[in-house]
Amino acid sequence: MVGEIMNRRQALFLSAVLAVALGIAAVAYALDEPPSGADAEKVSVVATFYPLGYMAENIGGDFVSVKTLIPFGVEPHSWQPSVSDMVSLSSADVIVLNGAGLESWIESDLFSSLNLSGKVVVNTTDGLPLLPASDHGEEEHHHDGEYDPHTWISPYMAGLQAEQIFDALVAYDPGHADYYTARWETLKIRLDAIDLRYQQELANKTRSDVIVSHEAFGYLSERYGFEQHGVVGMSAEQQPSIEQIRSLVDMMVDKNITVLYVDPAYSDAYIVRLNDELERQTGREVMILELYLGLGPVDGKDYLEQMESNLESLKAGLVG
Repeated sequence: MVGEIMNRRQALFLSAVLAVALGIAAVAYALDEPPSGADAEKVSVVATFYPLGYMAENIGGDFVSVKTLIPFGVEPHSWQPSVSDMVSLSSADVIVLNGAGLESWIESDLFSSLNLSGKVVVNTTDGLPLLPASDHGEEEHHHDGEYDPHTWISPYMAGLQAEQIFDALVAYDPGHADYYTARWETLKIRLDAIDLRYQQELANKTRSDVIVSHEAFGYLSERYGFEQHGVVGMSAEQQPSIEQIRSLVDMMVDKNITVLYVDPAYSDAYIVRLNDELERQTGREVMILELYLGLGPVDGKDYLEQMESNLESLKAGLVG
């Protein structure tokens, strides 16, 4: 019941904001100078968050102008669009979203009100082999959908998503198809190479379990043969119970796990708590390493560099 009330309130809020956004859009276009020269000829792409924007820029190159809605490092599950974000969506040529329930705010509320005539909308996970959402307790009510939406963290799944973006750009701008094809093939080669490295370098695992702060690595674990155990579930908004903490500590002791993983976008408080408790019980030294969610450039690493860094971190816990 509470969830239904929250959803109705969210829908009413978004509808009201959308009405304001579309109302001011005409004023904005009237007052702003239209783009000129090369900018006027570029395909306007609006991507919901960083990984999709990164792919669109790498494929579109000189012929696209890419805007990312969700700011770098911001949790996408609970983010809400502003008036200016909605204006950007209304003026985009190509709209790129992750899908799989990640952007419920755009799929359930905004698209019913936006004029999508002449636009190409690409749901990059449409038709992909999606994993079911895990059952990790009450916090999963924050996640809108039956599937795990964290596809972009896997280089294999990211390649499938990037191909959907490539197809969308060619559909909207077929005159530059050869250009987009060359750049898509370059990106695909790199993603395939990272995927192959994961397969080869995790093939000789000595362990098969990892403890993560946020249960967002299901597509990595499914493809490369290990199991993730999250302090919190997919939404990353819940506080773990004492029983969950104790259960994880017992698992770490039983399976001789001495590496813990945290994403720098989130608090490491619970991982530090696990670390302290394990060291207290066993006297073992525990490493805390980073697994990136790819929500924006961080530590001087772009999206693909974060994928490569994640592999090195996983090797420390699974192979070392």
